[in-house]
Amino acid sequence: MKTFIMKPADVKREWYLVDAKNQVLGRLAAKVAGVLRGKGKTTFTPNVAMGDFVVVINAGKIILTGNKAEDKYYFHHSGYPGGMKKVSYGDLRAERPELMLFLAVKRMLPRNKTRKHTLRMLKVYSDDKHPHLAQQPKPLALVK
Repeated sequence: MKTFIMKPADVKREWYLVDAKNQVLGRLAAKVAGVLRGKGKTTFTPNVAMGDFVVVINAGKIILTGNKAEDKYYFHHSGYPGGMKKVSYGDLRAERPELMLFLAVKRMLPRNKTRKHTLRMLKVYSDDKHPHLAQQPKPLALVK
């Protein structure tokens, strides 16, 4: 019996729609990262970006458990001396909720060449409107 290796040309991708309303950030990001990588497929190959497209709506209504809205920070640096910036996750959820979920999913993916291609398949929107109706995304069932 030979081991099956998936080739990038043979990948068939589906579109899934996820409603992030009243979902916990980390649990949602873990589920989305698994779908983006294609971990649920029987032909999963780790070195091929073979996951499905995921459209996440209502990212502004994600729940942060505990005191993470005040105590957890997003850090970034301008590249200049003294250029460290920090924003609390509560402020980040109010200003750019799609970035909050995008970063959570990005940090759950492996740090290799496929991460860039995998993240292109993630579409995050802060409200319930999205421009991907033509792709007819299927709802993705999430366990709360």
